[in-house]
Amino acid sequence: MSIIKEKTISSVDELIARYPALTVCRQDLCAAVELLCECYHAGHKLITCGNGGSASDAEHIVGELMKGFLLPRKLDAGMQKKLEEICPDEAAYFMENLQDALPAISLVNETALNTAFANDQAPDLSFAQQVLGLGNAGDVLLGITTSGNSTNVLYAVQMAKAKGMKTISLTGKQGGKIKGMTDVSICVPEDETYRIQEYHLPVYHMLCIAVEQEFFG
Repeated sequence: MSIIKEKTISSVDELIARYPALTVCRQDLCAAVELLCECYHAGHKLITCGNGGSASDAEHIVGELMKGFLLPRKLDAGMQKKLEEICPDEAAYFMENLQDALPAISLVNETALNTAFANDQAPDLSFAQQVLGLGNAGDVLLGITTSGNSTNVLYAVQMAKAKGMKTISLTGKQGGKIKGMTDVSICVPEDETYRIQEYHLPVYHMLCIAVEQEFFG
């Protein structure tokens, strides 16, 4: 594991201080933070997927990573210089409003692709198809499934591993099939779907806070 900032890892303990029940997940939470930081330090990206409420969570994560969350993210000097050269009239506007991004993609909103693939091939392989096309070695797949048994998410994980990606699962207490498949499994201590989801949100907010702190703190 690469060395990351102490403040980055402290995000885990700040989360647990607010949600003490997540103490049982501490080791996996730290491992997920380290995995994501390694991914971004190496210039790679995060890919997310899930169904239903977890699909919304996958989108939510992308929203927090692709723009400023808690910290300002000014464009670096190199990008500012390029903008001044390419579009001098608009450069100041760009630099005032654009924010540096941590690259992240959700697989849930590709309506044309997902429906075409479901109709022509196999509905439960639509996420795997996108991982095949978009994933690269060194990227991370975050699969969200409250049961741990969502077939399309499991297939996406398998494809990610075939592509040389790292994998994280966010699931419930039992873990389901996905628990033994991913490099890191965060199994929040609840069994009922809505209660699992109530823990998932602060968990992935913490992950976003931690990586933002690592790169922009």
